[in-house]
Amino acid sequence: MATYAIGDLQGCLTPLFDLLEKINYKQNQDQLWFAGDLINRGPESLETLRFIKSLGDNAKVILGNHDLHLIAVAHGHSTLKRNDTLFNILTASDRDELISWLKQQPLCHYDASLNTIMTHAGIPPCWTLTQTQRLAKEVENQLNGDHIDDFLAVMYGNKPRLWDENLVGMDRLRAITNYLTRMRFCDENSKLDLKSKEGPATAQKGYAPWFTYPNKLPEDCHIVFGHWAALEGITNIDRIHALDTGCVWGGSLTALRLEDKQSFSTPCSTNRKTI
Repeated sequence: MATYAIGDLQGCLTPLFDLLEKINYKQNQDQLWFAGDLINRGPESLETLRFIKSLGDNAKVILGNHDLHLIAVAHGHSTLKRNDTLFNILTASDRDELISWLKQQPLCHYDASLNTIMTHAGIPPCWTLTQTQRLAKEVENQLNGDHIDDFLAVMYGNKPRLWDENLVGMDRLRAITNYLTRMRFCDENSKLDLKSKEGPATAQKGYAPWFTYPNKLPEDCHIVFGHWAALEGITNIDRIHALDTGCVWGGSLTALRLEDKQSFSTPCSTNRKTI
């Protein structure tokens, strides 16, 4: 049995099948971790969502910003953007079942036996392992509670930019969501810059990639994350693993075998969506 963490699919199902063949994936034996952004921008968003849902307990899925966007659109709190490829999901006969399943997925997944935690965008330097799990759960409870619409109505936004344990209400939930699903750059106090989206060299003065700062996780704990295609899978830190290698943009799709940290990739150039 092996465990593979896979980067952002964004609706690219064909490259996923190619990758599963390359790693000799054995259904009902191996486990797949998906680092969020299952859908959107790619050509097979509906088919991708259906396939991953069909994997059942063989898949561990966390939510990314594109997944949350789909949930918000489905609940009437956002509209489709020009480059979205979510229409087929929203008009599918099993739409409600798919959206319900997606809302039940967490924002982080931790496996003590592998000593590895996965979130979509990473973990801010100011959070501990236990704190990350606890705060993620707050948003997960909101997505599955009676007041989900209250949250989705105000989910979008770049403030507050700095974490404070005393934050309350929707500001608190939005901050948690931004750290776990949108973060790239922050300062030494974990204050977010959510406007810069390119590679590490483009950081604004006083800011750097979140993973370059000392963090509060156990020293031997590994972090796997997606979201940041411009990194091209490189962090230069042994225990922090970037999985988004830009499949939907003509790059590659990457899987990391967590038992030995061996990486596997398959090219995705033929599946690039022109926008």
